[in-house]
Amino acid sequence: MTGLCSQGPEPDLETPTLVEGFPGIGLVGKIATDHLIDQLEMRYYASVDCEGLPRIGVYRSGDRTARPPVRLYVSDEHDLLALQSDVPIVSAAVNNVADCVTRWVGDHDATPLYLSGFPTKRETEPDLYGIATGTVSETLEAHDISPPPEDGVITGPTGALLNRAAHHEYDSYGLVVECSPQFPDPEAASVLLEDAVAPIADVSIDTDDLLERAAEIKEQREQFAQQMQAVAQEESSQAQPLRMYQ
Repeated sequence: MTGLCSQGPEPDLETPTLVEGFPGIGLVGKIATDHLIDQLEMRYYASVDCEGLPRIGVYRSGDRTARPPVRLYVSDEHDLLALQSDVPIVSAAVNNVADCVTRWVGDHDATPLYLSGFPTKRETEPDLYGIATGTVSETLEAHDISPPPEDGVITGPTGALLNRAAHHEYDSYGLVVECSPQFPDPEAASVLLEDAVAPIADVSIDTDDLLERAAEIKEQREQFAQQMQAVAQEESSQAQPLRMYQ
């Protein structure tokens, strides 16, 4: 059986927003989601048990609690869910994981925010753009989130989740930010949080600490980023120009 294994009281949610944090290029989605969970003091709600996810235990420094590698956190106050992942998703598992998560999203009337990075070398603040499935495109316009400047694709688990949402005509957002192609990018993650996640989910998120600790976060996430680079390029969530496939 696949799905979610609840580990605490059922949350009191109406039409929740789900922020997805599978690791991808620049680790922007993971860094953003990790920070969101910490900032809003979201509580651990359930483990994600989808076929193909590694059966390992994850622990934190100074904490004796071991947990599965992919988990859901909840904030009843903000009608918000966050998917946190401590492992890259290999290509053989992407379809199963996307189907598994999508079923749960549909069953719980959640609107997901799928986060991805666009690898680029930059010297200014990263650009952000958004795409959507279902009926929520107007929300992007209302929050001044620009459409993509060129044709492109999103790969990896985030791309598979958007594919499933489009196939089932579910409402979802695909939020893409320019980021480092090689290193963890807290600055890009902060743009995702401030300019997209916060307004769409209607929450207040302080990213000052994220930016102040950017060097520390880069160092902490460097080993994980190296693991991600070891995963084949098509397995990593990222946005790419469509011309690469023509």
